Amino acid sequence: MLKRRTSLLFLIPILAGAFIGVFFLYPVNEFVYFHEHDPNTGIGLEFALEQLWLGITGHYPVKVPFYAGVGAFLGLLAAFFFNSLYKSTAQIKQLSDELQKDLLALISHGESATAEFKSSFKWDIKESKPNRALEDVILKTLAGFMNGEGGSLIIGVADDGEILGLKGDYNILKKKDRDGFEQAVMTAVARNLGTDACQYLQLVFHEVGGNDVCRVITGKSHRPIYIKEGNALKFYLRTGVSTRELNVQEAVEYISTRWGNK
Repeated sequence: MLKRRTSLLFLIPILAGAFIGVFFLYPVNEFVYFHEHDPNTGIGLEFALEQLWLGITGHYPVKVPFYAGVGAFLGLLAAFFFNSLYKSTAQIKQLSDELQKDLLALISHGESATAEFKSSFKWDIKESKPNRALEDVILKTLAGFMNGEGGSLIIGVADDGEILGLKGDYNILKKKDRDGFEQAVMTAVARNLGTDACQYLQLVFHEVGGNDVCRVITGKSHRPIYIKEGNALKFYLRTGVSTRELNVQEAVEYISTRWGNK
């Protein structure tokens, strides 16, 4: 069904463009041509329609395919443009809907299929030192959201909803503020998930009880998002209240269903 719908998305504009090319562009061009060479007569429309009739009845075997091809090409360009516009609009709407959600209300509802809490980005609160493994967990969660339906990753909040803040992370950054934190997150995403993956993220900072909390609003990706672990590419998906690694068969089937027909 999805494959048929995707095919129609492009087939219909191509056919419509070919029709417009033959029955609009062709006679308009002939009309203009006639008036350029004989501007004083008033039979330009008759000439254009006559030329169109001769073309579609086979007297001009090149003109009709040419204008059909031009129209089809323009229709294809229009389909790509509006498809891209639709995807961008859908992503903006998703981000807008997420922004309208109240942070404290979101935290009070606990973790869900579209909400995850992380105590920190790099700073290990228990060990009181930086821990690269924490960053890896953040990236897996973001990849899982992108490969799924999107959602919000809230950093600076414990699993039980306690506000911990970002001071630990700030202190180990070169730029010890919100801008430095956002730059660190985006750099990690670009390095590990791909630079284009950054377009699906919007970082919003909130101050709660004197502590900064970062909400990473994540949109649905337009391609599979992988994480490289050693020499292997891993695929993660948000399922329920957790982010799960899919095995090869599961990943292939999911990717084929989600992106295979695009």
